[in-house]
Amino acid sequence: MRLIKKGGYYYLKHSFRKDGKVITREKYLGREIPKNIEKTKLELLKESQKSLYMNLEKIRYNFQQEWKRCPESAKQREKEEIALAFTYNTNAIEGSTITLEETREIIIDKTAPNKPLKDIRETEEHFKTFLEMLDKPKKISKELLLKWHQDIFRETKPDIAGRFRDFLVRVGPYRAPDWQDVKDLMKGFFKFLKEAKLNPVELTARAHYKFEKIHPFGDGNGRIGRLIMNHILWHHGYPMIIIEYAKRKSYYKALQRNEDGFVNYFLRRYLTVHKRRYV
Repeated sequence: MRLIKKGGYYYLKHSFRKDGKVITREKYLGREIPKNIEKTKLELLKESQKSLYMNLEKIRYNFQQEWKRCPESAKQREKEEIALAFTYNTNAIEGSTITLEETREIIIDKTAPNKPLKDIRETEEHFKTFLEMLDKPKKISKELLLKWHQDIFRETKPDIAGRFRDFLVRVGPYRAPDWQDVKDLMKGFFKFLKEAKLNPVELTARAHYKFEKIHPFGDGNGRIGRLIMNHILWHHGYPMIIIEYAKRKSYYKALQRNEDGFVNYFLRRYLTVHKRRYV
């Protein structure tokens, strides 16, 4: 959504995708920007949001129908396949050298490729943690996040595993908040998760963005953040999403935007991945 000026008059312009087409709406504002412009923005968003949330609900409904028809034995195999793909991609984004086929060898065949031991260990532990996250509907809390971090990194990063950081970290040009603020920021994060009245997919996007900006751990924030992402989706009845290694650049770019910019990226990506469930 952006403010434009034509011949001395202001308009509010909003573009959104509907049924595969880009729809543009403009709202005439006059010669001056009105004081209640935020209210005008919300009104302009209503049409696109209505269609968006209808599609998200279709995705949830159709996924649940598919899942109900799936035999229990097939459900377990499906969860393991998702865990394999998720583990490979989330680790690869963070620099792991383990390929998708090697991930399968490590998990299924119990064979170790000629790769760094730390990458192999983190692959094994992440896979276990992901499946446990699916099978145990625990509330996202400080204790749960610290457990995930401890389980994944206890062998490879014992000096920081299972605890919030007490030092400064940078992610490219981004400087994370002072470590002394992490405790209070995470309290605010958990409060947001408890009180937010949002569609679960939007909640997922906002939670992931907020968590990554806090960057509470010394390392492994991306992996924990993407676990949070799929925890919210799965335990609200929505199909999960894998941020693919091959498409990591658009993901990184989106995280550099403001929160609404990341949410827009995430919703578009989610709808694209699960298009067959609402078209």
